[in-house]
Order: sequence, then C-alpha cells, then structure tokens
Amino acid sequence: MQTRNVGPFEVHAIGLGCMSMSHAYGTPDVAEAEVALHRALDIGYNFLDTAALYGFGKNEELLGRVLKDRRKEYVLASKCGIFKDPDGGKRKIDGRPAVIRQTCEDALKRLNTDVIDLYYLHRWDRNVPIEESIGEMSRLVEEGKVQTLGLSEVSADTLRKAHATHPLTALQTEYSLWSRNAEIAVLDACKELGITFVAFSPLARGFLTGKLTDPDSQLEDGDLRKNMPRFHKENWDKNMKLFAEYKKMADDVGCTPAQLAIAWTLAKAPHIVPIPGTRHTAYVEENFGAIDVVLDAATVAKLDDLINQDTVAGPRYPAGVQVEIDTEEF
Repeated sequence: MQTRNVGPFEVHAIGLGCMSMSHAYGTPDVAEAEVALHRALDIGYNFLDTAALYGFGKNEELLGRVLKDRRKEYVLASKCGIFKDPDGGKRKIDGRPAVIRQTCEDALKRLNTDVIDLYYLHRWDRNVPIEESIGEMSRLVEEGKVQTLGLSEVSADTLRKAHATHPLTALQTEYSLWSRNAEIAVLDACKELGITFVAFSPLARGFLTGKLTDPDSQLEDGDLRKNMPRFHKENWDKNMKLFAEYKKMADDVGCTPAQLAIAWTLAKAPHIVPIPGTRHTAYVEENFGAIDVVLDAATVAKLDDLINQDTVAGPRYPAGVQVEIDTEEF
C-alpha cells in the first residue's frame, strides 16, 4: 500500500472526502453513504475528511454513527470556522475563539470520539486575526481534544503567520488540473515548512470523471455547482472541448478519467494527499484504484499543457464566495 505522511500520521496516499454524503451535491443518500463508508475502510482508506459545515453537522453525525466501532481504523479530519448562523440559519464564517471551542465540543459529540486527529480552520475569518483563531485551536491540542491543526483555503502569507503561532500539520485547498492556484505559492510554502498539502476536489467537482456531461439537466436545484461559473453553459461548453483529448489520454494510459485526475495529483509532489469525494460505493472503489496508475513525466507535462488556468473557462468560485477565501489567485 502506497502511503504518505500527514504530520505524525501515516495514511494511504488517497483519502476520502465525505462532504457529498451529506451536503452540497444534491439530495443525500444516507443508506448508500453508510455502505460506501464501510467499503472505504474495508479496501484500505484510512484518512477521512469531514467538517461541521457539511449538512450543518449531519456529516459528522454520519461518520460518528456509522463508524463508531471502527474509529481506530482511520485518521479523522474535521473543520471549524464555518457553521450555521444562530440568528439567520445560514452558513457563517466565524473564527472567534469561543465559537471555535464550542464547535469543537459539539463536533466531538457528533463524531462519537474523544479526539479529532486533524482539525482545520475551514476559512479564515478576516474579522479575527489568524493568530487568535489558531491560538484557541492550539489550546484544544493542549487539552487533548485535538491532535494536530490545519488550515483551508489560505495564502502562503497567512499560512506562515498561523504556523508561527502553532505548528501546522496540513493545508487543504482545491487542487486539480483545472484549479491550479496552489501552484502560485502555497504548494512550495507547504514543502518548505514540512506541511502536508491536502488536495480537495481533485476530480474538478465531477468534470474530470466524464460522468457529468450536462450540468443544466443533471444537477439538482440546490447543488452547489449550479452557482459555480465553470458549470454555466457558456463556460461548460468550452471546457468540455478539452475533455475529448483528456479522455483519449486516460484510454492511452489504461485507466478511467477519474483515476487519471487523481494520479496526476499524486505525481505532482510527494507531500500532496488528494481526497476525492463521493457518496457512491462504486466510485469509492474506482478512485482508490488510481494508486496503481503511474504517470511518466511526459504524460504529466501533456496534461499540464492541456488543462490549466489558461485553457479553462470561468473562475472557480462565484464572486460572493471568492471574497471569502484567502488563497492566491491568478
């Protein structure tokens, strides 16, 4: 089994993102998610990623209920810093120390565990100095409620400030062939500081699987991707023109398009751990198979040239979400 290090934890090189089992990508199928979670552990996944935000606690509850007797079999990552606004009921970024502490206390109960192995600040609250948010999270480490800390969607500068406050284990940011922002600065910063880079959405939110061909008809109302510019028809049609050549490359390599995308991510650097997400058992198995796909340098370079920030149409986030993140942009 190919492994990589996430701080003190040795994990399989491919982790499992659990968001879509409860949140963001259409109506959840709880029964299928339960089967998928057990199958994931059975075949060797041992790094699972969730967050308080996902389903407003439902995803943490799902893992805590379904895997309560298998807790020792995997490294558990969750996130604080975004949750439900108690007044308005909508998602709210809030990095105040008291809120972080309460979110962690509640998460431990939902997850049916005494400790969270890796706890991320899901988004930096610009109203709170990063040192204050990380400072409170460091106290959770001191108290044994959390083992290690991480950040999500921040710049290299913010990463360094946080790391100086308390050593960080991981930085999580979207990274795939069509979302290359991490290559501006944070990938190198992570390598320099000895921080693992956890790549979420390595399948480009479904684009690189080939299973999503018409967002207008295939995506449900309420699906997060409905508001993402790259999935709007004028951009989608342009992006799909890239997929034909990409699919041919997958065929030449002898793998599925999804496996090619994950294999590319693994090939980019040894300190990267991708966490493709799904709620389907078949895709849990397919994604895991990417570990056997070895890409030579020429193939990686060809993929780099085919799909990148200059060839993809549309920004990765709508304007209202873009202002919430701190990651460098091209």
